Amino acid sequence: MDPLYAKLADEFTVSAARGVLRAGDRLPSIREASQSRGVSITTVKRAYQLLESRGVVEARPNAGYFVRPRAAARLALHPPEVVTPADDDGDVGRFVLDTLRSIASTNALPLASPYPDPALLPWRRVRQHVTEIGRRYPAWSATDDLPPGDPELIHQIALQHLRAGLDVDPKEIVVTGGATEAINLCLQAVAEPGDTVAVESPLFYVMRQAIDRMRMRAVEVPTDPETGIAVDALRDLARRQRIDACVTMPNFQNPMGFVAGDDAKRALVELAEAQDMPLIENGVYNPLHFGEKPPSTLKSFDRSGIVLHCSSFSKTLTAATRVGWAIPGRYRKRVENLKVLSALGTSAIMQMAIARYLAQDNWEHHLRGMRHLLAQRMAIMRASLLRFLPEGTRVSDPQGGFLLWVQLPDHLDSLALYKAALEAAITVAPGRLFSNGNLSRNCIRLNCSYPWTNRVESGIRQLGRIAARL
Repeated sequence: MDPLYAKLADEFTVSAARGVLRAGDRLPSIREASQSRGVSITTVKRAYQLLESRGVVEARPNAGYFVRPRAAARLALHPPEVVTPADDDGDVGRFVLDTLRSIASTNALPLASPYPDPALLPWRRVRQHVTEIGRRYPAWSATDDLPPGDPELIHQIALQHLRAGLDVDPKEIVVTGGATEAINLCLQAVAEPGDTVAVESPLFYVMRQAIDRMRMRAVEVPTDPETGIAVDALRDLARRQRIDACVTMPNFQNPMGFVAGDDAKRALVELAEAQDMPLIENGVYNPLHFGEKPPSTLKSFDRSGIVLHCSSFSKTLTAATRVGWAIPGRYRKRVENLKVLSALGTSAIMQMAIARYLAQDNWEHHLRGMRHLLAQRMAIMRASLLRFLPEGTRVSDPQGGFLLWVQLPDHLDSLALYKAALEAAITVAPGRLFSNGNLSRNCIRLNCSYPWTNRVESGIRQLGRIAARL
């Protein structure tokens, strides 16, 4: 059995390896360590001496013990091993998290990222507003964060919808901690554990995870890559069984990128009203349309409050704000109550900063520039994918957003492509994330929001070689 001082030394070594203790950090004083660990001063001294002999720390006269820079670098743990659905029993959340970590920790080409290139977003200006507001309001109360939200932000959100052709009563808007929270709150407001929720197939994995986490049952509805969810198929399904809610993204859908036509949207809302089936609409990509006219929303055809519209600023201002909103129709009071019970409120200072940006900094001008760049970058990447990926590959042609859905030859397994590409420091989002079973096994989703550089072009060429080899 190891002596107590050796165990204590090992604990500090692990802390350094995990990054809790970094290069130059001072260890607790001998007296502090003795009191907090419940061991004698002699034990701590011997443990620190052992760490010094190992080269982990260095003693500085009259200052204490400090982690040595070279030791910290040597002990640093490798980035977390990427866990795939096949390795982790279908744990999609863990898979997504580890993929994002691989982008951050290894500087891999971020083609799997669900977020736009940060350089496209005016996050520095938003941060300036946060700083200025923080100086003006040095003290905050918990009640400042309470729903429905900051009145000026709600006013600005209503104005943005009005400019896009949707007349919204500001009293209907509830500010949330991003679009994901808005969708979660709306799901809880309209359905209970055990209820059946109709979803598009393929579907953005965050929505599927939300349904599973709430112990609801997701049923997949066929989805056309150009026109969206098949309303007739949903109608037939609703005749055979009760559908308690439907979750859909009718504009620039993630991952396929389609825009449902006005007739399809109107038919879907009419079906929802006839079946008393709440529609949860994710409109987070709506402002990123490439054409002059923004696409219509399900909410614009809603006359009975059956549509719960959700969106956020994460794709247009900055993902760091985590500020979104819901327009829940007849379920507004229920959503607001759930917001209070689940998270109390949304950061008041962030709400005020975004409201000030929207009022003062010409958001429309920013959006026009962003749309122009995204359209250019998407066209370049789409052409390159068709050139370098194997013959028979099909690539979506969205008219907005920044995501491409790539259907590879039938025999190619996108999960195998994901693993091989990651070894080459390229990340892709495999189709299995977006559908149960093997429906999208030969598909991948790619982010095309980044500038077309030699590195990106080289990565696409390499991806083509890997796909050909597989």
